[in-house]
Amino acid sequence: MNIQSFKAIADQYKVIFFDAFGVLKNYEGLIDGVKETMDYLHERDIGFYVLTNDASRSPSELSESFQQLGLTEVTSDKIISSGMLAREYLSYKVKQGTVAYLGTPESAHYLESQKLKTVSLKNLELSQSEEIEVVVFMDDEGFDWNEDLNKLLNLLRRRNIPVVVANSDYTYPVSKSRVAIAIGAIADMMESLIGKRFLHFGKPDAQMFVFAYDHVQPFHPADKNEILMVGDTLETDIIGGNKFGLDTVLVLSGNTAPHLAEQAILSTGITPTYVCDSIALR
Repeated sequence: MNIQSFKAIADQYKVIFFDAFGVLKNYEGLIDGVKETMDYLHERDIGFYVLTNDASRSPSELSESFQQLGLTEVTSDKIISSGMLAREYLSYKVKQGTVAYLGTPESAHYLESQKLKTVSLKNLELSQSEEIEVVVFMDDEGFDWNEDLNKLLNLLRRRNIPVVVANSDYTYPVSKSRVAIAIGAIADMMESLIGKRFLHFGKPDAQMFVFAYDHVQPFHPADKNEILMVGDTLETDIIGGNKFGLDTVLVLSGNTAPHLAEQAILSTGITPTYVCDSIALR
């Protein structure tokens, strides 16, 4: 497996999409070299955006979390999240009624901005089930995994209503050697139990990349062959970018452990255009 320099790769593109966790930051804060890389891209007028499945907070709050770490260049207009797609769907398909959601109160930003009534599964009584028009999976925190997931299971058994998954990630890294279950895995389990397919938004689905591509054109016009997708996960970042026709970089600073990367590429058949240790310039 050929490990290449990210600096040499980045110079070939007009726009770069970065996944967030495992690429720009981790459980300790910013990944080494990220600040220098962002300064380098800014100096060369290479457009960069954070393309994330994180629907736990609004773009402004996500941007603020980066700025607190010193990445002042990551303003809210640089955030493209799966929650934005879920919000767009709701604006067209759900005009009134109550939305029940799994997640934190912060994640409900995407729902409340549509002037819909929202209720956390944590606070929902099954006697209210007739009021619910749609269920949205937002985040893996903010609810009781035993009581509230059982409540959700029975709600979906009672009501044939749309279910939206705003984050398709199955896991996310919490340390160098450990991962945690993400909301996409919970949604996948519920799909199996209910026997129904939900509406998924975020990587690797094509609409996430279409949305991102359209989003950047007014600011950084670029063809697909001038855009690079950088991620740490083969099954979301890399396959999604590949299918959309973008060149891709797998970095080994997050979900994909360096000693397992070559085996993972061979076993999945998902092949990135490049592989880098991280996005550090060195």
